[in-house]
Amino acid sequence: MIRPAFLSDAQALADIYNPYIRDTTITFEEEPVTAEEMAGRIAKVTEAYPWLVWDEGGRILGYAYSSVWRARAAYRHATETAIYLSMEHRGRGVGTQLYEALLDELRRRGFHLALGGLALPNEPSVRLHERLGFTKAGHMHEAGWKFGRWIDVGFWERLL
Repeated sequence: MIRPAFLSDAQALADIYNPYIRDTTITFEEEPVTAEEMAGRIAKVTEAYPWLVWDEGGRILGYAYSSVWRARAAYRHATETAIYLSMEHRGRGVGTQLYEALLDELRRRGFHLALGGLALPNEPSVRLHERLGFTKAGHMHEAGWKFGRWIDVGFWERLL
């Protein structure tokens, strides 16, 4: 079941996110987050943007949310999106359904443009975004430094 995130989901969401921090370049964060930090993020994001979770019988398998793209008022109809799945549930269609639900909610709320920022290379995420109708809009070379190496970032966009 796809539903809005609750503050009480914070530990489960941190448990999903922290392996991406510790073991991948998918996120540029370098220190694991606590449940309290995650609860603060949920509270802040959901003031204006959707944050959805895939809840399977009380077990959170993944989450997707959007957030501010840029702070200036003229950007208010654009939003940056993110999705994270538990490591064991990647590649099973959960991400596609969860992301589609997020995009539907963004349309319902009147957003015009969704932007996905991807650390590269990341072929599974590129395939997911392109399957959902996103197109590559830009590429920044060596934008981040993690695990002793430079990492590129690509941006994919989709008009809603």
